[in-house]
Amino acid sequence: MNVRPLHDRILVSRIDEGEQQVGGIIIPDSAKEKPQRGTVVAAGNGKTNDEGERRPLDVKAGDTILFGKYSGQEIKLDGVEYLIMKEDEVLGVLDKAGAGAAKKKK
Repeated sequence: MNVRPLHDRILVSRIDEGEQQVGGIIIPDSAKEKPQRGTVVAAGNGKTNDEGERRPLDVKAGDTILFGKYSGQEIKLDGVEYLIMKEDEVLGVLDKAGAGAAKKKK
């Protein structure tokens, strides 16, 4: 199913952080926190300002983003869970090239 979010909304797929362990104890799925990172699957065309001009979004499909714990609305499409949220709820975009350079400096 193809979905195109409207205006300044984006469709996000959460990135699974892997199995969480605390002190060697494996935390069950029901007690795990949901990841706060995701990949933008689709983005709207942007929001219209007061002059009637469309302002394009800063994020695009394929970007890896950070968002708040309670951001967005969970939806299920074809059995897959997604989040749909406004661009304002995005805290930051992870730069893949910059992440590797930051690790090398340490």
